[in-house]
Amino acid sequence: MASTSTPLTLPVLPLDGEVVLPGMVVPLDLNDADVRAAVEAAQAAARSEPGKPKVLLVPRIDGTYAGTGVLGTVEQVGRLADGDPGALIRGRGRVKIGAGTTGPGAALWVEGTRIDETVPEPLPGHVAELVKEYKALATAWLRKRGAWQVVDRVQAIDDVSQLADNSGYSPFLTTDQKIELLETTDPVARLKLATQHLRDHLAEQDVAETIAKDVQEGVDKQQREFLLRRQLEAVRKELRELNGKQDGEESDDYRARVEAADLPEKVREAALKEVDKLERSSDQSPEGSWIRTWLDTVLELPWNERTEDAYDIQGAKAILDAEHAGLEDVKERITEYLAVRKRRSDRGLGVIGGRRGGAVLALVGPPGVGKTSLGESVAHAMGRKFVRVALGGVRDEAEIRGHRRTYVGALPGRIVRAIKEAGSMNPVVLLDEIDKVGSDFRGDPAAALLEVLDPAQNHTFRDHYLEVELDLSDVVFLATANVLEAIPEALLDRMELVRLDGYTEDEKVVIARDHLLPRQLERAGLDKDEVTLDESALRKLAGEYTREAGVRTLERSIARLLRKVAAQHELGDRELPFTVTDADLRGLIGRPHHVPESAQDPAERRTAVPGVATGLAVTGAGGDVLFVEASLADPETGAAGLTLTGQLGDVMKESAQIALSFLRSHGAELELPVADLKDRGVHIHFPAGAVPKDGPSAGVTMTTALASLLSGRLVRTDVAMTGEVSLTGRVLPIGGVKQKLLAAQRAGVTTVIIPKRNEPDLDDVPAEVLDKLDVHTVTDVRQVLELALAPATSGAEPEVPVAA
Repeated sequence: MASTSTPLTLPVLPLDGEVVLPGMVVPLDLNDADVRAAVEAAQAAARSEPGKPKVLLVPRIDGTYAGTGVLGTVEQVGRLADGDPGALIRGRGRVKIGAGTTGPGAALWVEGTRIDETVPEPLPGHVAELVKEYKALATAWLRKRGAWQVVDRVQAIDDVSQLADNSGYSPFLTTDQKIELLETTDPVARLKLATQHLRDHLAEQDVAETIAKDVQEGVDKQQREFLLRRQLEAVRKELRELNGKQDGEESDDYRARVEAADLPEKVREAALKEVDKLERSSDQSPEGSWIRTWLDTVLELPWNERTEDAYDIQGAKAILDAEHAGLEDVKERITEYLAVRKRRSDRGLGVIGGRRGGAVLALVGPPGVGKTSLGESVAHAMGRKFVRVALGGVRDEAEIRGHRRTYVGALPGRIVRAIKEAGSMNPVVLLDEIDKVGSDFRGDPAAALLEVLDPAQNHTFRDHYLEVELDLSDVVFLATANVLEAIPEALLDRMELVRLDGYTEDEKVVIARDHLLPRQLERAGLDKDEVTLDESALRKLAGEYTREAGVRTLERSIARLLRKVAAQHELGDRELPFTVTDADLRGLIGRPHHVPESAQDPAERRTAVPGVATGLAVTGAGGDVLFVEASLADPETGAAGLTLTGQLGDVMKESAQIALSFLRSHGAELELPVADLKDRGVHIHFPAGAVPKDGPSAGVTMTTALASLLSGRLVRTDVAMTGEVSLTGRVLPIGGVKQKLLAAQRAGVTTVIIPKRNEPDLDDVPAEVLDKLDVHTVTDVRQVLELALAPATSGAEPEVPVAA
């Protein structure tokens, strides 16, 4: 048990943030004023007393002195290892600090009482076990640190108090733990405390070593990759220096770039949050790479860049007229859009309700009519940037809305990439082939387009990659499609529909002369003065060598013609300049493929026998003529009933049933031998059997073919018809009138029969087409038969074709 004795008067040497226990030898810097004052006072007092100068080492924490100090003797005064003046002091024993007193020098003097820390011999059994345990723990710790020389010194200590105070050298003890050891005067209790601290530290060390071992095993590959990357970085740095580039030229200071960029407020906040994450992440973290890529994408987007619209309405119309012939509907719509934009700009109404004045148009028409090239002309007329987004075959929703950033190789969607490529927030974006978008397990891209193409929503469009709002309300979207029915109804409802139904023959001639011929002359390496095409040649190319709604095949025919002329010139068979007329076409590119029905020999025409009628249809390639053939089976060999061939849809099959039922119920009224329909099989065939056909508009054509078959009267060669028929004989309206009339004019038909209720659709048909056609509007199928069937030959019996 410790006891107190021996009063002392000593100068105080304060230790800031440090604790010295008895038995420890510590060097102290004399540059510290308090240390120097205490040592000098001790030296002055030692001149009158025997022995070494004595000081009182007292811990001072935050200006507060501990209640217990250590008596220290100044062993030596000299120079420390760094050359500064210092003193070597050894701790001798604990001192209980009493009241302050006076003494020589500038130091603080206090009175103290030496604490007796002797333990009676022999040691009790539990204390001996404690000593043994402490030495074992200390030896284990020292061996881990490689301090083999210190192990022998610790093993040689037998005094309990000295052994406990020896833990003062332990670097893992905190200041509070050392003060607790200093103020514990009972040596056995102090040794227990030191043993517990050492035991806890060794346990922590074992856990840390286990974790370190596990981590080391897991990071070998990463360490190797890190070293290789550092080497690669060094190589790149050397290459940059060899090429004369400085490291600072390509700055990686994303924070400065974000703060200097002209970003919307919410985008700036999101970017700065990502910069904070980047600064906290390590260079080897994959998240750092994702953040840098995202920041680069955000900084490259033209958030506040906009091109000024060209509000020269007359000039814009002149550009559209110069670059595209025809297509008056879409030209008129663009002119209207520019006029409204101009008025809104003049009145300061550029933004209403957070939305700008963009437009969403759907250009629907057959191939080759100029839908795609029209988008570039619109951008040219408006003075905007143009970018094309091909949607044909896209089946992944992420192509539109982007990928989540956590995916490897994540990218923003095509809409965001289009804005980035255009470099402005108000470009003309052409969404090409929107009807070819598909859907599968990766989502429905057409559904993702609903937000993009909705003027009420697209001012807050969110891409999955960006995750910030992007304003698309100022973008002019032009979507192109061949088949209207392939566009989802919800998507079509968000777009303004503009139909491009094809060109007339006159428009094709103008397009070929002003656009196609100059382009193909250049590609064939010919000057415009070397080869010219007469208008008669162009008209024959458009009318007899091609039959299409657009002009792609016409352009290929012109290219083939020019290649032939160029080859003949190189072979010495043709002199230039040369003018191609319609008479030269057959010798250059062969015979025409599409001779009008009216130009063929009467005996070779399809309608040269009863039971054949000419109808009109709309396909994905535009309007086309459609022939319907009907025949009756031999009563002795054929079964009664209706047979339909030609790959027909359900609606067209029902139309055939309706036509047959009408004639059966009204045959007597129409003076037709309907008795044949009861006992003989009826066969209706639509040629071009490989092409699927459907729709109700062939109803009057099938009725006319059956009436012709039964009456023996031929259907007029120059007549084509379209319309749905009802059981009562009413002719009901159909769609695609303009495309069908254009097809009739291309096929050489001069008389067309359409439903009366489709008469308003004639306003959309070009005047030059109506001038060449005799259009009859009818309400009843009886009127169709009167117009379409040729008069019966007097005295002749009807000849009814019999199916083989």
